[in-house]
Amino acid sequence: MLPHSGEVYQINLWDGFGGSEVYTRFLARALQALGYRPKLFVNPRARHWRLLDLSAATVVPVHDPWHIFAHLPMRKGLVLTNSPLHGEVGETIKREHTVLTFAHQPLYLKDLAPYKGSRLVIANSWHVWRSVVWAGLPAYPEALYGVADINRLNGPQSGEIVQRSRYAWDRRKVRDGLLSSLHPLWAKRRRPTAFEARPGLTLGIVSRLVPMKQFPELFRILAPLIARVPGVNLEIFGSGGYASVRDLCRALRPIRDRVRFWGHQDDVTSVYSRINFLLAGLPEREGMGRNVIEAQMCGTPVLAVDAPPFAETVLHGVTGYLYTDPRLDGGAGFEMTLQRILRGQEPLQPAAAAAHLRRFTQATFNEAIQRLLAFVSSLPSEAAHSDAPSELTSSLHRAAA
Repeated sequence: MLPHSGEVYQINLWDGFGGSEVYTRFLARALQALGYRPKLFVNPRARHWRLLDLSAATVVPVHDPWHIFAHLPMRKGLVLTNSPLHGEVGETIKREHTVLTFAHQPLYLKDLAPYKGSRLVIANSWHVWRSVVWAGLPAYPEALYGVADINRLNGPQSGEIVQRSRYAWDRRKVRDGLLSSLHPLWAKRRRPTAFEARPGLTLGIVSRLVPMKQFPELFRILAPLIARVPGVNLEIFGSGGYASVRDLCRALRPIRDRVRFWGHQDDVTSVYSRINFLLAGLPEREGMGRNVIEAQMCGTPVLAVDAPPFAETVLHGVTGYLYTDPRLDGGAGFEMTLQRILRGQEPLQPAAAAAHLRRFTQATFNEAIQRLLAFVSSLPSEAAHSDAPSELTSSLHRAAA
């Protein structure tokens, strides 16, 4: 039986910033609203935690994952992790505590070992849930989409969008390490550019430029089609590794004079207000599409492939348009949708879809977390667990202290 209040433990040891980090924030807010005191273990190299408003949790940087044991209770506690627990540390935590692991992407191409041993694996969409079932893991029978958490930063925002680097360097790679030193020197010689919308239709990408989004593959089909339609511009708000950006630029060559890169922007509310449509990537490796629900909440309609998870979160013809996967029809569906938008006969008003948007609010998510914890409390006791701390746990506490 889980306590109705008291301390619970969150883990997110990723050093990059993405959807799971935002999810960690509104999960902490939900736990706090339900009477818990979240303690969040983070990677001290991850600078983004300083930007996010994390007042709902006590944040504990841990240089070594074993140091987590200095803060966990001697007896079984509740641990919710947004980064899968690897190796001996993860196995020990799962053996000694009740661990709920959140899956933010489909598991088909992932190492399943870090997810095994979790009491439950919680998916952020039905699309991801099906992969959890496929993997034979204990799947919680509800998709927890989360929150369109657009006001997540500390302090007021200026609303200004200034051009930043399109690259997010991975310093573990020799090439990126070298380029990460040279690129800032080149960038300093350029005058920062402030964003101003260009005449015509503005399509926007608001996303990390990472392989799972498959933007190069998408634009190898869409860019030649966009090139045939005057007045359609593409603004890219996000950064990625050298190879990801290189491949995307190659795919965008047919419309390179209509594309601008703005780099990662913290103030996403200002970004969404400056584009006419959000353009999502390809679907099958996507988890939930945080940018898709954020855009709708900001009143910006979405263009996305008619497949999960986007088909779960976009109301076609109301909060956006779903089009046939261009790999199936050569982009004919996208081209028809683009012409429909340019005719302007049916302007979309996502903000008017109140019932739909309510699915992605903090209040709705709080209720979902309450159901999750009630479900966990109803599960039979785990035979592998004992109320008494193991000798290993006791020794780890002594070592960590």
